[in-house]
Amino acid sequence: MKRGKRRGKAQDSGTLAADFTRGMVATGLLTAVQDRWVTGAEPPAPRTILRHGLQGGAALAAASVAADALRTRDYARLALAVAAGAAGVVMIEHLLNPAQEPPQALPKNEDPHG
Repeated sequence: MKRGKRRGKAQDSGTLAADFTRGMVATGLLTAVQDRWVTGAEPPAPRTILRHGLQGGAALAAASVAADALRTRDYARLALAVAAGAAGVVMIEHLLNPAQEPPQALPKNEDPHG
């Protein structure tokens, strides 16, 4: 019985990696080709394709773990999977799409027209 449990855990990690890869490739392809033939549309930047791909992979992997946890009624694992997936997506967004600096505020006695 122990041997079967170990094999199950090994298959789970392999499945998780496969789910991540599936999500990454599918989302990256969608980002790369969406709106490609719309007049005036520019192709997405490679960094955008990478960011969306990684986020899609993280989201699909987390969703797969969450679905499995829901099936087995392991609600703590379900909550952890959702939280980890959200954290992963936010972290990727923060790392690969840094916020732009806000525009300089005008002094209170100056209007925007000079």
